[in-house]
Amino acid sequence: MNTSSTAAPSPPLSIAVLGIGLMGFPVARRLAEAGCQVQAWNRSRAKAERLEPFGVQVADTPTDAVATADVVITLLEHGAAVEDVLFQQGVAAAMRPGALLIDMSSILPTQARAHAQRLLGMGLRHLDAPVSGGTVGAEAGTLAIMAGGLAVDFEQARPVFDLLGRATPVGPHGSGQLAKLANQMIVGITIGAVAEALLLCERGGADMAQVRQAIGGGFADSRILQLHGQRMVERDFTKRAAITVQLKDMRNALTTASELGFDAPITGLFEQLFAQAADHGLGDLDHSALFVELAQRNGMH
Repeated sequence: MNTSSTAAPSPPLSIAVLGIGLMGFPVARRLAEAGCQVQAWNRSRAKAERLEPFGVQVADTPTDAVATADVVITLLEHGAAVEDVLFQQGVAAAMRPGALLIDMSSILPTQARAHAQRLLGMGLRHLDAPVSGGTVGAEAGTLAIMAGGLAVDFEQARPVFDLLGRATPVGPHGSGQLAKLANQMIVGITIGAVAEALLLCERGGADMAQVRQAIGGGFADSRILQLHGQRMVERDFTKRAAITVQLKDMRNALTTASELGFDAPITGLFEQLFAQAADHGLGDLDHSALFVELAQRNGMH
């Protein structure tokens, strides 16, 4: 007679996702489709309600969303919004003792460290874990996730991260945001380099699409050349990551550089270019639309 017993299956992980925008929607959807119990909140409820067909429960308030959550993920617009939701709207006070906050928003490292300190003082845990890969990476589960915080908290978050992409611990609290700023500096500067180079070729009479193909695979190749370069060739600037968001990240990088006493002249130049693109009505287009700003400067259409 077999007397061995089978352990009861563990209950699904309860996750609250706060902020159902371009990134929050595919993140919450992937987690729900993987079997997690997901509660979602968004300032505009209609955006969160799009998740209901995937089994996501939509909360009326952010405090309702986090009340039973093991893990709370924030995907909000900027640091001030994160602080407001956590501390003014009462999310931190409503979280379960020992619950883990994973802030996947892109904010200042100083803000991330301040949030971590306040949460730790309330008996909660914190990781700053911004992402790169855009909506395409969020939908495919191939995001690059840069995590700052304690190693023990990173290990607890690993099953969640594994559903969303590839996570790498990069240092103490605030380090994830530093890594994201590095990412955004490289992305923004490289978009400008690709746009300027392709426009120069077009002005000189070369076929821009063929130039992009010719230099692919050489030292100038990159995901920016492949993905954003193709958008430039096709003049497809539908928003995936907006000019305004890229501008915010460049300004956050300059603020952080100033705090550290670090001179970042290249980032400063591109902050000006993205700011001018936003001033000229391009702010709500994809960040590859810096191409349009540079084209207009040269009288090209």
